[in-house]
Amino acid sequence: MMRLGSPLSTSAVRVMLLGAGELGKEVAIELQRLGVEVIAVDRYPNAPAHQVAHRAHVIDMNNADALHALIVRERPHLVVPEIEAIATQALMRIENEGLAEVIPNARAAQLTMNREGIRRLAAETLGLPTSRYAFADSLDELRQICEQIGIPCIVKPVMSSSGKGQSKVNALADLEAAWEYAQTGGRVESGRVIVESVIDFDFEITLLVVRTNGPEGKEETHICQPIGHRQERGDYVESWQPQAMPPKTLERACEIARAITQALGGRGVFGVELFVRNDQVWFSEVSPRPHDTGMVTMITQPLSEFALHARAILGLPVSTELLTPGASAVIYGGIEGTGIAFEGVADALAIPGTDLRLFGKPQAFPRRRMGVALAYAGEVGLARERARECAAHVRPVKAPN
Repeated sequence: MMRLGSPLSTSAVRVMLLGAGELGKEVAIELQRLGVEVIAVDRYPNAPAHQVAHRAHVIDMNNADALHALIVRERPHLVVPEIEAIATQALMRIENEGLAEVIPNARAAQLTMNREGIRRLAAETLGLPTSRYAFADSLDELRQICEQIGIPCIVKPVMSSSGKGQSKVNALADLEAAWEYAQTGGRVESGRVIVESVIDFDFEITLLVVRTNGPEGKEETHICQPIGHRQERGDYVESWQPQAMPPKTLERACEIARAITQALGGRGVFGVELFVRNDQVWFSEVSPRPHDTGMVTMITQPLSEFALHARAILGLPVSTELLTPGASAVIYGGIEGTGIAFEGVADALAIPGTDLRLFGKPQAFPRRRMGVALAYAGEVGLARERARECAAHVRPVKAPN
């Protein structure tokens, strides 16, 4: 555990966030509560975490030289990737040169930014159950693979997040559109896609796994109560905690989550996505950072996933206690515009047991996530109703001239 100091002084612990979106913003706030000096980096100005950080930078994080130069200039103690689109070779170099510690580590960042790396680790190295999969580098190869795996199937860019570029293919006639969407939706320019068979699951969950240092510096792993979530076009629209599960099924899910996070190593929060049907569990994906579906923990747990991440990366004790059942519901931009306004906030917060996070993104698009409604209740069903109602009251509008 490192000694904590005072921001903007010689005693400061400096943390650089690579990615300054809504998740990074909450991490920045939690780090600052512990007296940490935060440097937020993103590809566009005035990103959410830029607005609360001690210093903000705008660079192309896929440019390894630019990223390395910035880290050398700022000299952070910890470098914390918050998105996938990062030049991981620069992180490897920083780690090898001993200039900073990468969270959880450069290898984990490299493996998880590429669906091929993490899927091969899970299925081929660790032997975890996954859907059938293969990789394609052209439309013709995609057609051949889909004939082998079968229709319907899922086509995703190997490098993307939040459902971008993801399609469900229900007929061979859909393949060309799926291929084109994958090319435009990826985080980086790469023609490679992953094709996955469709699993007929009952529900999907996120397990937030927290790896930190325990007494005498020994590694500890803690797992939050399961989070259920609903997706549309590969992007989460609502989540809830806890997701009801038979004890043995939950135990199996936790075993898979521990196995993949142990293989990645390092400290911090990992979001492990899993499919569940009856007593069967399949690994889907893992993110070595707080997860969008985990925003529900801002109302369900005394320590949200962001507070847990801040504590864990600093090697501090954590608690994954669940305080109350709760839910989250996404608030979309609905319109295109810069510096939009929001109406209906008072009506939204008049609903019992609710709260809001408006992210402060400078530009809105119809399907861009601009905020989240949170709600708690004595049981999940009521919490979900409250969160959806709360979100529905918030209306993005064009800002007055």
